[in-house]
Amino acid sequence: MRGGQQGQERRAPVLRDEWREPLRAQRDPLAEHPGRVRSNREDHKRWRKQTWIGRFVSTYGWRAYALPLLVALTAVVIFQTITGTSAPQAVEDEGPVQGPPTIGVPSTAIVGAPPKGLTQFDANLPTGILPAGGPFTEAGARTWRVVPGSAPQVGQGTTKVFTYSVEIEDGIDTTTFGGDDGFARMVSETLANPKSWTHNPQFAFTRVDAASGVTPDFRVSLTSPMTIRDGCGYDIQLEASCYNPAFEGQPRVFINEARWVRGAVPFQGDIGSYRQYLINHEVGHAIGYQRHEQCTANGELAPIMMQQTFSTNNNDAAKFDPGTVTPDGLTCRFNPWPYPIA
Repeated sequence: MRGGQQGQERRAPVLRDEWREPLRAQRDPLAEHPGRVRSNREDHKRWRKQTWIGRFVSTYGWRAYALPLLVALTAVVIFQTITGTSAPQAVEDEGPVQGPPTIGVPSTAIVGAPPKGLTQFDANLPTGILPAGGPFTEAGARTWRVVPGSAPQVGQGTTKVFTYSVEIEDGIDTTTFGGDDGFARMVSETLANPKSWTHNPQFAFTRVDAASGVTPDFRVSLTSPMTIRDGCGYDIQLEASCYNPAFEGQPRVFINEARWVRGAVPFQGDIGSYRQYLINHEVGHAIGYQRHEQCTANGELAPIMMQQTFSTNNNDAAKFDPGTVTPDGLTCRFNPWPYPIA
């Protein structure tokens, strides 16, 4: 009895509704690792219907969008590393806009003086005349004394380390503006200023003197107006300075003593700034900036390679440099530095 009752009590289990769906093996007995969950065939069908881009996005998610950008940035960095290029600097930090200097190019042409043969120029241009002021030596001896002293290299000089000496024409009395040493110190301190040419890592300067035994790349020579006329020309009768790469066989940056003492009208009496401009402008010619520039926007600082001694207005400048300057009415403010925002 008890056994029959037990047989009646052992009824087949009732399947619940959620178990009535078609059965599917949860494990693949043929797999290398039988414990691996078997994949869903419907998922495989949907996977095969996707494009390769869709499968890539499905697999990597947000990384699929970031990867192309990362690849592009990496390519840019590699290109800049190989070519040495980089993002452009701000406009105010560019310095001279005429392009790279012509360093080491042999030349005998005088750079910086008004062009020869210009006959329509008014020598009474108000901004070009020499201001009233202190005395200067009209005619020196046409020989120069090297100011003793040297200065260590300033600047990186990745392209060129220029050597220079500082000279005074015999016959010039420098006592009224600090003596020979005062002039030489002004030259060296100007070229060592971060706003000067060494802001560009291409350039470096080292001052040498006669005792060093080194033949300088150029000589910064304070010179009387009459000698300047021989060294720079005087077709336009205005006191000027210039760079002559072959004066008596020696490259010379001619600094006109008349201008050193009295300055220039466009600088509005700021003689210190004008002296810095004279040094930077003429040395700019000596290191390879051969052309002059013009004002590019009203009220902006004038380019250092503009002939600011005569004017900072393009209409005036076009009268004595018609081949370079366009008379467009623009007027700049005087500026003594190649890189004024340094």
